[in-house]
Amino acid sequence: MTAKKIVVVSSGLSTPSSTRQLADRLATDAVGLLRERGVEVEVQVVELRDLAHDITNHLLLGFAPPKLEAALDAIASADGLIAVTPIFTTSYAGLFKSFIDVIDPQSLTDLPVLIGATGGTPRHSLAIDYAIRPLFTYLHAIPVTTGVFAATGDWGDGGDGVRSLPDRIFRGASEFAELVERTDRSDRVSDPFALDRPMGHLLGGLAGE
Repeated sequence: MTAKKIVVVSSGLSTPSSTRQLADRLATDAVGLLRERGVEVEVQVVELRDLAHDITNHLLLGFAPPKLEAALDAIASADGLIAVTPIFTTSYAGLFKSFIDVIDPQSLTDLPVLIGATGGTPRHSLAIDYAIRPLFTYLHAIPVTTGVFAATGDWGDGGDGVRSLPDRIFRGASEFAELVERTDRSDRVSDPFALDRPMGHLLGGLAGE
């Protein structure tokens, strides 16, 4: 059996990063659940902080440097994506959105996505459903029902309650593992005549935007 490929994208800006910590926890649970089912898994972690300059250059020039190209290729061939972003001003980080903007939209079609987010207070958890989930749905990905938000205070949670962070992580990872096990993205046939970037990008350039 061919191993399933999971790409973990973390857009945390600090070191150490609670965003990366949540991404690692989600990946650990998902991989453990898949291996319990006899599914081999390969995991690749993408730290957007390390690709910030490459992402900006790609937006300006339309060409991806090698490290960014490798990350984009990994997502295109992935069986699942774990995407975690900090919440700034009630929405996803600008670096996170910029990375999504340089991904070939066809790369996300039918791709299972486990959404994670971090922020200072539980109020920011709403951003998962009104900002991040619609973004992936628009791009024809398949975000799992449970999005996992971790507020600053959640990291001290002992995990005894049903609403604890460990419980939410496990629930989201379980839904994600089930989708990843069933998906067969290798059967997708890419359109050889498809544009690398949406037509709107070309029209915007003509308009001087």
